[in-house]
Amino acid sequence: MVRYLRPRPLRARPRVSVVIPCYKYGHYLPVAVGGALAQPGVDVEVLIVDDASPDGSADVARRLAAEDPRVRVIAHERNAGHIATYNEGLAAVDGDYVVLLSADDLLAPGSLSRAVALMERHRDVAFTYGFAPTFTDEPPAPRTVVRRWSVWTGEEWFARLCTRGNNVVLNPEVVMRGSVMRELVGYDPRLPHAGDLHLWLRAALRGNVGRINGAHQAYYRVHGDNMHLGYASLLLTDLRERRATFEHRPPRGRWCGGGPSGPARSGSPGCARGATTSCSTPRWSCAAR
Repeated sequence: MVRYLRPRPLRARPRVSVVIPCYKYGHYLPVAVGGALAQPGVDVEVLIVDDASPDGSADVARRLAAEDPRVRVIAHERNAGHIATYNEGLAAVDGDYVVLLSADDLLAPGSLSRAVALMERHRDVAFTYGFAPTFTDEPPAPRTVVRRWSVWTGEEWFARLCTRGNNVVLNPEVVMRGSVMRELVGYDPRLPHAGDLHLWLRAALRGNVGRINGAHQAYYRVHGDNMHLGYASLLLTDLRERRATFEHRPPRGRWCGGGPSGPARSGSPGCARGATTSCSTPRWSCAAR
């Protein structure tokens, strides 16, 4: 059962690594980087990984790095693809906490300190997320007051997503414990569309999950050049990729998509009634709690 907790202030000043992958989003970089560097209450470092953008994005990134020593740049000579770019950036940072922020999205003011306050207070939480409104030109006026914290056991949150069959997290609002991210070794290249959902599920098998309620934690920009529109514009594609995520077995440990003996049949004791995905495992059951 979810626990609702009263927010507590952040007492320490941990280091947060913000990885910003970029492909042809150089015009968004100054705002995204500026929003990360302006976060109060934490020590922020920013790593921009440009994936051989043809529009001069790497030059924008280098200029930002020259202006602030907290910013570093990795610039690819050849395009490596988004998953390889994500993973290279995540492997190159060592903060206490880690954020993967697309260059076209924004962190909400104060979001890092709000997320880290929960995780510093509850050391068993692997990652936090929260509300991330969408926007086109300008983000909405920030909401900064936290109403309460929610904390699920990782197993419960895992089962909840298996039952729902969809992703409840956009992406820019996630703050993950650095030790958990380093154990996960990043995104799985076999799941290019639903790799974020897969990562959240794997993280939930390694710790509890927290949510910041009441405040904005990030802003997700919607525009004609969103990366996912290039290969996931059809509902059928989205459903197919989410199913592949739930059926996929990770390299280590047990998984919703099948244990050592393979996936369970729909309706078996390990699956939630009405679930749209196959699932099995005695311990990490997808049954509703």
